[in-house]
Amino acid sequence: MLTLAIGVWDVLTWAIVIASGLFIIFLLWFFLNFGQLYVMSLFANARISIGELIGMWFRGVNARAIVDAKIQAYKAGLGDITTDDLENHYLARGRVPNVVRALIAAHRALIPLDYRTACAIDLAGRDIVDAVNTSVNPKVIDCPNPVSGRTTIDAVAKDGIQLKVKARVTVRTAIARLVGGATEETVIARVGEGIVSAIGSATSHKEVLENPDKISKAVLGKGLDAGTAFEILSIDIADVDVGANIGAQLQADQAEADKKRFQAEAEKRRAMAVAQEQENLAKIEENRALVVLAEAEIPRAMADAFRNGHLGVMDYYRLRNVQADTTMRERIAGEGPEKKA
Repeated sequence: MLTLAIGVWDVLTWAIVIASGLFIIFLLWFFLNFGQLYVMSLFANARISIGELIGMWFRGVNARAIVDAKIQAYKAGLGDITTDDLENHYLARGRVPNVVRALIAAHRALIPLDYRTACAIDLAGRDIVDAVNTSVNPKVIDCPNPVSGRTTIDAVAKDGIQLKVKARVTVRTAIARLVGGATEETVIARVGEGIVSAIGSATSHKEVLENPDKISKAVLGKGLDAGTAFEILSIDIADVDVGANIGAQLQADQAEADKKRFQAEAEKRRAMAVAQEQENLAKIEENRALVVLAEAEIPRAMADAFRNGHLGVMDYYRLRNVQADTTMRERIAGEGPEKKA
């Protein structure tokens, strides 16, 4: 009995030791996963409970990112952002650190930006941090964008001279229009269109070279930032170069085209004249054939006249003499030039 009691006691002892070891391991695991984060939030007065941390673990949420974001927001004076708000945005595949940094920057710069708007902008794929930074520090956009392969905006004044213009547009982000607003490409396209229109309205290229600020004022007054995510602060003409004389080139091209057209019309008239000449020759040959046919009827008519008594022998001989005389005269007339030569 004593031996059995000692054996049971040993089993219980080992069971207690194993359970204690497992409990200690659990406490270490729990502290490493939740304890450190809980202590951080506790000392930062961020109000994140152990239950919330465990819930994040079960839902697959990065608890450290939520705790860090909550501490940053609280220390920056954004205490109205709750843990659920941060967790919901994380589960929506949002970038929680970016949203919090953007809210802090907007709060410090006195830019009106609420948490829902920031989350919507982030979920729309826009860089909310860059948007806030651009709203605080306006940025300069080259027009045209060198990445597109073009370095100048080419336009032609009314006198036909081409001007090559480089412009720089200073913009800042309009937070209220960021969701659904057009991007930088739209601003660049509109500014380029405005510059082309302004130069095209100028009477002379010299007028543009003397007062390039007229272009920027004319373009800026058109409200090109409507419907975009930016507010245009200024449009500055960085460089204006004189290009080719487009008007002279167009006139030369038009003259060449007119020359080819007139040549084609002359060739058409020549072809018509040649065709008319061939038609006249065909008519001459046709008339000659008719004459030959008519001459072939003469012997028959003379025979009929003999039979009917309308033509005598002497008349016939006189006719033959006249024909012989006519033939001789024609031959003499044909040989006359040769004799003179």
